[in-house]
Amino acid sequence: MSTPQPQPGVMDIALYQGGKSHVAGVANVVKLSSNENPFGPSPKAIEAVRDSATGLHRYPSTDHAALRGAIGARHGLDPDRIICGVGSDEIIAFLCQAYVGPGDEVIHTEHGFAMYRISTLGAGGTPVEVPERERVTDVDAILAAVTNRTRLVFIANPNNPTGTMIGEGEVARLADGLPGHVILVLDGAYAEYVAGYDGGAALIDQRDNVVMTRTFSKLYGLGGLRVGWGYAPQAIIDVLNRLRGPFNLSGTALAAAEAAIADADYADWCLAENARLRGWLAEALAEVGVPSDTSCANFILARFADRDEAEAADAFLQARGLITRKVAGYNLPQALRITVGDEDSCQRVAQAIRDFKGAA
Repeated sequence: MSTPQPQPGVMDIALYQGGKSHVAGVANVVKLSSNENPFGPSPKAIEAVRDSATGLHRYPSTDHAALRGAIGARHGLDPDRIICGVGSDEIIAFLCQAYVGPGDEVIHTEHGFAMYRISTLGAGGTPVEVPERERVTDVDAILAAVTNRTRLVFIANPNNPTGTMIGEGEVARLADGLPGHVILVLDGAYAEYVAGYDGGAALIDQRDNVVMTRTFSKLYGLGGLRVGWGYAPQAIIDVLNRLRGPFNLSGTALAAAEAAIADADYADWCLAENARLRGWLAEALAEVGVPSDTSCANFILARFADRDEAEAADAFLQARGLITRKVAGYNLPQALRITVGDEDSCQRVAQAIRDFKGAA
């Protein structure tokens, strides 16, 4: 007897595991596993959420014009070339749905974000993993992997979970080296953490096959509302909007994101605190023999001697109510990704790892 079968590739997708938030038997845990802003959203965004409650019976905007206008004003971009989605994940999924099918290939790097592979398989395509060079995107390796079946190339810049990034010159070299039928997708979920970096926007204005994705989940502290956006050539935006559901973002999410991006003073304060505490934490861990690459994001990738030590450190931290992220699924079994929390959280992490290394 026949039974319903999913499309090829779907059953090759491992279920996504979000950052852990609870430890059995441990109260008052500090979650440092999902790269969330430890200071929360802007007070103005919280106020906008409250104000939106009176309109919950109304359908939200279908064109997201107000939010696209606010994003455009903040970043100096054409609002007509912006698309909003349920996190940047949805924009990634739209790109795969629109441009990838059976027999097509999508390139990502060995330590790249899991959703690149998941969305590729969901569209029936074939993910192609290329090596990085010491946890940094390798442009030459990517270009060498391109074939006539390649449709998309995903790079996160800065990358998650490594925190490393390549310079604008290398990004431009990658874009110049790709054939015209291949779309380069620059995942800028952490772009705000890099002073003076436009996430690739200027590159997009010069080419027909480059797309940038961004999110409100990190710096702006709106992970619980799921708001992301993309910027692309008009022809690609027109394609993606044909796939976007008419009410994919709630009125509450739209209002909060618009208020958040307008509160530049709060965002700048969060950035300054992250930079200060990120440097302090990386130095404190390095002093006890736990190195990390220079991070351009809101986390550090702490490297241990091997997988066993990383797992032992993770268990030690959890026993103290500190939840970090194991990243063996990103081909980094010897490392833990640690979100930069507030000052107290960073001090607790540093002390716990000092104690762990002293007890080892």
